[in-house]
Amino acid sequence: MKLPIFKKLAFGLASVLTIGMVSSVSAETLRVGMECTYAPFNYRTADGELAGYDVDVANGVGRIIGADLEFVCQEWDGMIPALLANKFDLIIASMSITEKRMKKIDFSGPYRFSTGRMLGPKSKEMDLFDDAGNPIPDNFKGLRVGLERATTYSNWFEEILPGADVVLYDGSEPLYLDLQNGRVDLIMTNPMKAHLKFLSKPDGAGFEFKGPTVDEVKYFGIGVGIGMRQGEDDLKGRLNTALKELINSGELEKYALKIFPFKLHKDEWGL
Repeated sequence: MKLPIFKKLAFGLASVLTIGMVSSVSAETLRVGMECTYAPFNYRTADGELAGYDVDVANGVGRIIGADLEFVCQEWDGMIPALLANKFDLIIASMSITEKRMKKIDFSGPYRFSTGRMLGPKSKEMDLFDDAGNPIPDNFKGLRVGLERATTYSNWFEEILPGADVVLYDGSEPLYLDLQNGRVDLIMTNPMKAHLKFLSKPDGAGFEFKGPTVDEVKYFGIGVGIGMRQGEDDLKGRLNTALKELINSGELEKYALKIFPFKLHKDEWGL
């Protein structure tokens, strides 16, 4: 049966409105740049799927802000130039927030911190920090501390514990070897790398973290954030709101506990 002309017009208008409504509520697509080779933070599994802490963060944020994500694999050296060239919209690749980078791009708040922590033998009791988390200089006397040369850890010791008996190394391998052989009493390094490379391996079975995490911004920076082009204040606000929700809900901690026996963020970032 043929419709009268006014019914045809009404039907056509309704169709246009319906299409318009679907289009207006369709999710935005954000392209996310990452290395895809930086395990355990962003990498491909044996099945070719992207996985890791950064990938979980990206998916969590995308879900909360209602965005579809397209992941773009990019070599590290070209990460910021590619963002500025509009090859993708966000960098979620364990990129540390630094003053130098902030001259070119903007960042969300941090979703992972940069820190240092002491490691020593389980068999030796060491009371190195007070209840407020400050080092006790007298308790470092008589201890040989291994550090990698020209690192934030050596800078921290030089300024905070100048009287400590420090032994400097040119890499992490001899550092861990001398800790195992008892040539140094403890070392200070990145806790994530320490867990992955040493404490979770058979060689690290007799060792443990000594004292709290040291996370002074002056030495270790504010942490890792989501990079974006400058001037995208609305997007930045939405990303920060999403990150706060991931922290406050405990979801961000769950991402970390898939890999490490500790969380990788500060709770106050979610306030």
